[in-house]
Amino acid sequence: MTSLIQELATQKKIAESYTDAWGKPAEISEESKKLVLKAMGYAVDDPDELAKQVASEEKLKWTTPLEPVYVERIGEGVEASIKIRFRVAKSKSEGKFKYRIQFENATRAPLEGEVTLYDKEPVEKKFIDGEHYFEYELQITVPAILGYHTIELIRNGDSLAKSSLIIAPMQCYKPDAIKNGKKIWGPSIQLYALRSENNWGVGDFGDLANLIEHLSAWGAGFVGLNPIHALYPANPESASPYSPSSRRWLNVAYINVEDVPEYINCSEARNIVASDEFQNELRALRAKEYVDYTGVLKHKLRILRIVFDKAGLHHKSNNTPRSKQFKVFFNEGGDSLQQIAIYDALQQYLYNQGENAWGWPAWEEKFRKYSNPEVMNWAHDHQDDVYFYAYLQFIADEQLAKADWAAKHTGMTLGIYRDLAVGVSEGSAELWANAEMYCPKASVGCPPDVLGPNGQNWGLPPFDPNKLYAAAYKPIIDLYRSNMKWCGALRIDHAMSLLRLWWVPPKESASKGAYIYYNVDDMLGILALESVRHKCLVIGEDLGTVPEIMKKKLPEAGIYSYKIFFFETSKTDGGYISPKDYTAQAMSALTTHDMPTLKGFWHCEDLKLGRRLGVYKTDEIMNKLMTDRLVAKQRILDSLNGHGILPQSVNRNALYCGMSTELNHCMQLHMCLGNCAIFSTQLEDWLEMDKPVNIPGTSTEYPNWRRKLSRNINDIFSNPNLEALARRMTAAREQASGNKQ
Repeated sequence: MTSLIQELATQKKIAESYTDAWGKPAEISEESKKLVLKAMGYAVDDPDELAKQVASEEKLKWTTPLEPVYVERIGEGVEASIKIRFRVAKSKSEGKFKYRIQFENATRAPLEGEVTLYDKEPVEKKFIDGEHYFEYELQITVPAILGYHTIELIRNGDSLAKSSLIIAPMQCYKPDAIKNGKKIWGPSIQLYALRSENNWGVGDFGDLANLIEHLSAWGAGFVGLNPIHALYPANPESASPYSPSSRRWLNVAYINVEDVPEYINCSEARNIVASDEFQNELRALRAKEYVDYTGVLKHKLRILRIVFDKAGLHHKSNNTPRSKQFKVFFNEGGDSLQQIAIYDALQQYLYNQGENAWGWPAWEEKFRKYSNPEVMNWAHDHQDDVYFYAYLQFIADEQLAKADWAAKHTGMTLGIYRDLAVGVSEGSAELWANAEMYCPKASVGCPPDVLGPNGQNWGLPPFDPNKLYAAAYKPIIDLYRSNMKWCGALRIDHAMSLLRLWWVPPKESASKGAYIYYNVDDMLGILALESVRHKCLVIGEDLGTVPEIMKKKLPEAGIYSYKIFFFETSKTDGGYISPKDYTAQAMSALTTHDMPTLKGFWHCEDLKLGRRLGVYKTDEIMNKLMTDRLVAKQRILDSLNGHGILPQSVNRNALYCGMSTELNHCMQLHMCLGNCAIFSTQLEDWLEMDKPVNIPGTSTEYPNWRRKLSRNINDIFSNPNLEALARRMTAAREQASGNKQ
């Protein structure tokens, strides 16, 4: 039994060991392997059944001539020799064998060749059910034609098998300006946090376009966004952008209702919005310190439904240009758009029936799978509701495209950069409709480390690497495509997921988990191909423990690293590494959404808040953290002073130095003078705010993903001190790139 478990664990790429957060080797126990395999669906507690499962998979492999997909990465403009392995039964090994590669561009002539087996030595053999099988390796020289092609194996004129052949570049896309040494800055924002005189209580795509136009005039080269993936319109308080319903579609809360063409032409909707009662409610929503998602969505969905019903873009008899645009969008969205639209409509319906419909696991059995006939029947009977939620995606996509256009036409180097979350939540539309691609019983997390002695469980079911491979990576391809649309850069949250993910078995602590490996070269190849096609720079969030192999593979693939000032310290004396010594192929930042603001850090507000919330359990721990913080602040002051950029008005002794505007701006300029191609600032720090966006490890204890900025957009851009800061940051970036003006 143990040997079979071990054999299967190796096949399924479960790690034997790993290097932990303390730099020590850690073994994956047999118990953990069994728990993960059980989550994958293997009968680890029944030796006979497990043996049958393994034998069945082995038979399927050998009786399938071609792999489902071959990914080859090639250099620019050169032919490449690729190796294709295929299998054939001995009884069918005689005769003429040919291969045919049909290129993605169907007008290009296929590449064909013959394969002679009688003089070829098989690379592997297998005897299954009384039949000998041989695996051969075929070497083919292919032209440098990037794309998604088809390879076919033919015997005696009959097709034996077809497979996907993906030819990808070695590196992701880099804009010429950045490739030539230009260094840029821009803010990374939480879109929902933006305040304006016009939004409905949450930042929206109209605010984004406005922000872009102002920031571009001040010299910014990009605006970074939190994940804007689809959440749950019927369950608005499930607001974490990192626990989405679908990573392919958009959060409809960000729609700017008053910029929707159908709203502009709908007098009924405009009259309701113009009423004193409605305007008073909007003013109250805008005035709140934290986003009232329930209130915002109630008003937006009410008005948008009126607009949708009046416009009737989905009606067959409607042949206006707008109707045709919507129908094209709906058809191109395919199954994926129908899935999210039906999910959102059905969830709202169930809530209206008085059910606690937080996610599909809580629904009636007949509705728990997208493929169930009852779901299709319900969708048929509620077509208008389904089309309405598809219409919301149509509008959101249109408005994001408008913001992207603004970024490109105001001359931003990168424009918008989006953030791709590491997974979807357990109650998501993605799991509901595509469970076969996931391991829904497991959850992504991380092993024990300094901050979490028991590890972390993020509640995100992982993609099953074997099923991804069997599907020729189509879910990953679609995911990259949808997220590279309407932006100039994409940040991959937890970029180590390209190599491995820590799977936590069901109902177990994170410490009982194991690393599952993915086909990293295939993943990098597909990422690079989509990056080049979309002209989209890629940033990999590589914080924490990074395996040595990824320290090599990520930069080689042209993926930009992520450097956080507070984490970049010397291993010898603990001092802060100069940003001038950071790698150029990186995005640097002072703070992130998971960290305190500059003011919060300096005044230890994050530690005080953590103590109140029970994150730090004892006074002893708290005192140690406060002492360490004082040491860190002194080292920062020493570093800034050593670089000669600390203003005379700032005290050099951390005991007597509070966070001031001068120190804040000095730290921003310190980063802008650094070597990284990209510097990301935070508007919270510009506004000298002290409350964090998110406190990792908390849920209801703190209003995560709700805190707004303290000032309106127009107030920010009428502030001469902030304009002066932006101009100085732009000049510092030009100085760092060698373009002094």
